[in-house]
Amino acid sequence: MTSIYIYSPSGAVRDKAAFKRGIKSLKDMGYEVEIDPAALLSFERFAGDDKERIESVKRAAKSGADIAMITRGGYGLSRILESLPYTSIAKAINSGTSFVGLSDFTAFQMALYSKTQAQTWAGPALLSDFGAQDGPDDIMVSCFEDLATGRGEGTGWRLRSSASKSLFQKGLKNRQSLNIENAVLWGGNLAMVCSLLGTPYFPSIEGGILFLEDIGEHPYRVERMLMQLYHSGALGKQKAIILGAFTDYKLTPQDKGYNFNRVLDFLYQTVKIPLICELPFGHVSRKVCLPFGQIVTLASQENEIFLFWNHKHSH
Repeated sequence: MTSIYIYSPSGAVRDKAAFKRGIKSLKDMGYEVEIDPAALLSFERFAGDDKERIESVKRAAKSGADIAMITRGGYGLSRILESLPYTSIAKAINSGTSFVGLSDFTAFQMALYSKTQAQTWAGPALLSDFGAQDGPDDIMVSCFEDLATGRGEGTGWRLRSSASKSLFQKGLKNRQSLNIENAVLWGGNLAMVCSLLGTPYFPSIEGGILFLEDIGEHPYRVERMLMQLYHSGALGKQKAIILGAFTDYKLTPQDKGYNFNRVLDFLYQTVKIPLICELPFGHVSRKVCLPFGQIVTLASQENEIFLFWNHKHSH
């Protein structure tokens, strides 16, 4: 039976009903669930003070569980990056524990990879995904089961909007299809990625594939963060950029037609590398699981996009 360790390294769990639903969902799926003793602590906006959350990460690394899953994101991991036991976490991963999460968890993933090159998973969190009011999304559950069983070898999605198709075609530059091999997949929440620029926790990755998502950020703020990555040199070193969901923002009368599509156009004109949208990942119910730090192949067939890992694939 696959075992899952639930812990809270970031924001406090306010929605206890979602917490209970999430635990029940996992158990109903046949998982063995262990809850960290500090999972429901609350200190200011955090799930316990800094020391308590550091200890929760240590316990997750020592748990021996197949999967260590965060309860939720929010904010908090940036405060404790200097004190995390990176060597112990990497050993736990090498021994079979998969660390999975998103949002604030991106800081953990970036720092861990920078220090040890250990691979983690961008994927669901307990409250928002397994504890959703309407139940877990079927596609998300299927992708998580692939992670849990080790069956997953990749994922795929279709470009549906005309804007996404147009940007993708520009990136092909008259080629019939995309085929990028032997690239490190990395990224996550855009704000968290940008927050680590210039620190020891920002991994130096060249020839990678960078995936990004965010929530509650107006398009101009998204553009500003992307330009920060561009000016730092990080974007220009990548083979492709994949954008997931950018949700819960509001345009204003000041924008006068400036929107997210304008950001995408400007980004492509600036970096001039393949820019692929509509990745089913982010602060949305339907999300795939992505192996942060793993070597992948990015390929396409017409408007279908594919990411492959765990084996060599010739498209």
